[in-house]
Amino acid sequence: MKTHIIFGLTVIMLIIAFVFGSSYYKGKQAEKIGFLAQENASLFIREHSQTLGSDDAKVYLIEFMDPACETCAAFSPFVKQLIDANPGKIKLVLRYAPLHEGADYFVKILEAAKMQGKYWETLDIMYKKQGYWTSHHKAQPEKVWPLLSQVGLNLEQIRKDINDPSIAKLIEQDMADAKTLNVRKTPGFFVNGKPLQTFGSKQLLQLVQSELDANYPQ
Repeated sequence: MKTHIIFGLTVIMLIIAFVFGSSYYKGKQAEKIGFLAQENASLFIREHSQTLGSDDAKVYLIEFMDPACETCAAFSPFVKQLIDANPGKIKLVLRYAPLHEGADYFVKILEAAKMQGKYWETLDIMYKKQGYWTSHHKAQPEKVWPLLSQVGLNLEQIRKDINDPSIAKLIEQDMADAKTLNVRKTPGFFVNGKPLQTFGSKQLLQLVQSELDANYPQ
């Protein structure tokens, strides 16, 4: 009889330990990924999303961008400065909102360049030379190709990969998320899921800093 009681108590203790351990683990995971524990987190970051920064960062800067957007190009150095000034604390997540006419073509090029490990180099040259391949906010696809060879891309492969159905699908997903989040112009910024209410570099810095202070208290 004693053996049965001891066995029963042992089982109960093991169950309690498992439940406690599971709850503790989930709590730690939620603490680690912060706002990503929220049910609607997938609206801000998808598996296909291109990111820059540490996976351990507690501040997620989500940007809905358009390669043909002049303001996106102008803000790109500022965003990188924010990340560099806070090593390991900020993670940039790029989402697509190609609102300019023909801009989705350049998103497809970016995704094809990602397949060759040249995403950031391609985006960088697109932004730097944006005035060359756009005119009056209208993208001119034929003008971007000479620039792509400068970053060491296999252009023949790029021409094939831009027709990959998965790329069109991810653009569709990003556009749907942008619509749900009421992103009507680019760049559209969110920090840990909180929208940038008034646009500007100063306002973005303040929003980022408020999340840094909350997640990395002194």
